Amino acid sequence: MKIKQGDTVLVIAGKDKGKTGKVLSAYPKEDRVVVEGVNIRTRHQRLRRSNQKGQIVEKTAPIHVSNVQLIDPKTKKPTRIGMRIENGKKVRVAKKSDTVIA
Repeated sequence: MKIKQGDTVLVIAGKDKGKTGKVLSAYPKEDRVVVEGVNIRTRHQRLRRSNQKGQIVEKTAPIHVSNVQLIDPKTKKPTRIGMRIENGKKVRVAKKSDTVIA
């Protein structure tokens, strides 16, 4: 999986298509990522103690990694990701601008 935590991505499919956000967490085994402000689910929470109220909590759910595309840090446009070996290390490279992604 070429998208990592901290990357800025664009959602390219689904109900949140067109939204951008930062990847909060990545789950490579399931090929899913959690993007802030995207795929928000509401969950009804029961009261835990007698002095606490029940409430509706909004939570961001993971989406499949194929539905997001990395935003190129140089051009600020969506791009595909390639790999290159530099100085004996494998680095991610933006295909559009050919810049190394940190």
